[in-house]
Amino acid sequence: MKNIDEMREYLKKYDAEYLLNFYDELNDSEKEGLINQIKQIDFKYMKELYNTKAMFNMEENKITSIPAIDKNKLNDDTYEKSGIEEIKAGRLAVCSMAGGQGTRLGFNGPKGTYMLELDKPTSIFETIVIKLKEAYEKYGVLTYWYVMTSEQNDKETQKFFENNNFFGYDKEHIVFFKQGELPLLDTNGKVVLKDKADVFMAADGNGGIFRALGNRGIIAHMKEHGIKYLAIGNVDNILIHMVDPIAVGLMKENNMELLSKSFMKPTPEGKWGVFCKVNGKPRVIEYIETPRELLEARNEEGELIYGDAHFGCNYFDVELLEKIVTEKLPMHAALKKNKGLNSDGEIEEMETYKFEAFIFDGFSMAEDIIVFRVNRNDEFAPIKNKEGEETPESAIKLYKEFYKKED
Repeated sequence: MKNIDEMREYLKKYDAEYLLNFYDELNDSEKEGLINQIKQIDFKYMKELYNTKAMFNMEENKITSIPAIDKNKLNDDTYEKSGIEEIKAGRLAVCSMAGGQGTRLGFNGPKGTYMLELDKPTSIFETIVIKLKEAYEKYGVLTYWYVMTSEQNDKETQKFFENNNFFGYDKEHIVFFKQGELPLLDTNGKVVLKDKADVFMAADGNGGIFRALGNRGIIAHMKEHGIKYLAIGNVDNILIHMVDPIAVGLMKENNMELLSKSFMKPTPEGKWGVFCKVNGKPRVIEYIETPRELLEARNEEGELIYGDAHFGCNYFDVELLEKIVTEKLPMHAALKKNKGLNSDGEIEEMETYKFEAFIFDGFSMAEDIIVFRVNRNDEFAPIKNKEGEETPESAIKLYKEFYKKED
């Protein structure tokens, strides 16, 4: 765009001239920033998202179960030996989704920088490094660690790593990349301004990781370094076990491109997404979308048929990642109240649509999946809330109990 008149004409095609209503009130730096933000918006795509925001209806689909492979019932070490070979050959990398802030913890900063009182003050990020160092001691190879940040916390996250000397891990094996963003829309489908100089942007969900892996050159980096498998996990699970030879061995020996860890829900009401096949393709559906009769269905042994909970530890073949990157995943619309700029130039609370993809939306691109059931207390100690469930205190307790058992 050579000048502001050109930009106005461009926006006119999408009925979005309002984004420049307060342009003349801005200084030169703010003007440039706003124009750059607008240039990044795919207005045609956003209109498509707005028009299709209510398209998800599980009742219109055929849902079938997926039998899990229970870690406790594996009788030989074939898979572990096979996985160790792959890990020693450097064909496994791990990735932490760390784009969030610690707001729900009452903490002002990237969630991964939140400090825990373990044997010594330890950040969430460092708990992951502890696992990576343990893997190095076992297998003699440094595992690449990809850290997905966000526009909001990237600089602060990288500075935290630098200030802590990368927690004693080889910094050449830590690669940062940023998650994508999408603008919020109001209930009329218009892009929301946060203030007169800024479009209201929000992260595009954990499913945005696929596009980010492609756009930020991470898939190319993995291929260049001979990596075949990528384990992706949530940063806030301090017991997550990603350098797992059994998981990798299961994929290799069964020639599978996708594996996801699960634990068994104790009751049908457990508020986790569950594994299933939708129209023959692997997927996770949220418990609120699952018909009640399926949630409560049990097999002959009395186990819940749809009881394997997805807790955010997934293994992808790099070739599958390449395939997912080329597809537009379904975007889920959440209607939430946010403070944005109204037509009078004032900040007010309004209802807005945030669009995000979920990582398990990419599962349907795979021919099949291995659901690998593990012991919940060995691999799941999430930190979500300041009070109530899944707090730092509950996670620390699980963490200490696990390592005491290991000793």
